[in-house]
Amino acid sequence: MFDGIITLVYDNLDVLMSRYNDYLDGDEKYASLKETEFLVGIVDNMMLVTDPWGTQFCILQSDDPIEDRAADVGAQPILEGHQPSEGLCMEDLTVYVEHDANLEGIGRFYQMVLGAPTIEELSSDVSISIAMGERQTITFQYHPDGEYAEVNHHDFSYDDKDDTEDSSLPVYPSNHGPHISLYVTNLSKAYRTAEKLGVLYVNPRFKRRAYTEEEAVDQCMFRLIQIVDPLDEEKKVILNLEHEVRSALTKDGKKYKSCPLINVP
Repeated sequence: MFDGIITLVYDNLDVLMSRYNDYLDGDEKYASLKETEFLVGIVDNMMLVTDPWGTQFCILQSDDPIEDRAADVGAQPILEGHQPSEGLCMEDLTVYVEHDANLEGIGRFYQMVLGAPTIEELSSDVSISIAMGERQTITFQYHPDGEYAEVNHHDFSYDDKDDTEDSSLPVYPSNHGPHISLYVTNLSKAYRTAEKLGVLYVNPRFKRRAYTEEEAVDQCMFRLIQIVDPLDEEKKVILNLEHEVRSALTKDGKKYKSCPLINVP
């Protein structure tokens, strides 16, 4: 379960509503949703959905589907014989944090490491919104259940340790919690900044492991998990949230094959 809200934008909600009505009518193909945490609430042109595992989604109807789809932000090529996806984009990812979390420090971390600026007009005393591109945001918000709500975005264990791994390499615990994938145009700069802050991470669960900048450049990715305030001399961890930082470009300057963006600077 992800402790927060994932906001998606759809062309329209009619198809989703039709499926939900089929579920309410007892359609057998949705029988697996029974006896789970699945729940739907409807407010105007918005659906609030809790998936079977408890993750919450806010699904909005687009004000201008043609413009939203034409933006091609994160669009994958449409395969021959297939229709465009019903979903247009992920508009926001809201991450709940503890009430004593250093919101300004989180903002400085994203600006310094990932070049992602804070959007002041979308931020408040209880949240901070950060631009993750032209049309996407990540928002860190004090948990709505109050100051005593338990917040945990990681699940560490050493169960996946590889016994054949080079003993000279750092040993990291596996994280079985959620992770965020994102793209940057200057991977080396992001890597060096993360390294300076001491927040680099290798998840033993995955075969692709970047222990050095050279390996990160070759693999077009590296991971970090600790978010800290760059101005905090003690580098106290504000929260653990795994990020898979991918390069939009290969080391020879071409667009990386998995990058979904149509235009890369």
